[in-house]
Amino acid sequence: MSDWKIKRFWTAATLAMTEGGFAVELDGRPVRTPAKALLQMPTRQMAQAVCEEWDAQTGKIDPGSMPMTKSANAAIDKVTVQFAEVAAMLAAYGDSDLTCYRAAGPRALADRQAAAWDPLLDWAAERFGARLIPVEGVIHHAQPAASLAGLRAPLDAMSAFELTAMHDLVSLSGSLVMALAASETHLPPQELWRRSRIDEDWQIEQWGRDEEAANEAEMKGAAFLHAARFLDLARGQTTPTLTGQATDHPLHPRFS
Repeated sequence: MSDWKIKRFWTAATLAMTEGGFAVELDGRPVRTPAKALLQMPTRQMAQAVCEEWDAQTGKIDPGSMPMTKSANAAIDKVTVQFAEVAAMLAAYGDSDLTCYRAAGPRALADRQAAAWDPLLDWAAERFGARLIPVEGVIHHAQPAASLAGLRAPLDAMSAFELTAMHDLVSLSGSLVMALAASETHLPPQELWRRSRIDEDWQIEQWGRDEEAANEAEMKGAAFLHAARFLDLARGQTTPTLTGQATDHPLHPRFS
């Protein structure tokens, strides 16, 4: 999709009901994914968001301004055909979850991590029966198998569209626990993204702001919020338009 160079050739983008959900038509002709599958979505809300992206195009098509379409394409062409592999990849984050790796010092940073992450670990233990053990340092420590199974179960129960959103929520934050907290609406996505940035924000406080790193962080944050909105739409929920919405965040290399 990033190689598109075509110009708008349609007059109107409209919604259409299908046997399996909702599609977008351009002057009555259905939109298809890069793999030539029907761009069919599970909810009217998601299809409406995709339709609005197509309708907003003027002149040359800008795929960077169509994040919902890109995510829907990925759900159909990539995640649907390798669902088990994607679920397993995301579940593996639980064994090295960001929330479990704490600074040995300074104490102020360790305290900040504990204040942000301990409540999430407590929530995961209560919600999924998945108690993860925090450790100091960055050396890997295996987590209890029963806890990892508890975190895997909700992934297996998701649709391909939901799992597509979870992919970005997990990979961008580095935390399966945070992604599940977003999925369960335990905390707002903006707050979860803030908690995923504890270490980076600490470094900024100590050494100052680097503009290149700050721009990259802003793009990732926008992509995280986009993924949270895509998840809502996959479930038929409507959410307000988010400022700083992702415009050209590619999926993980495994999806490309």
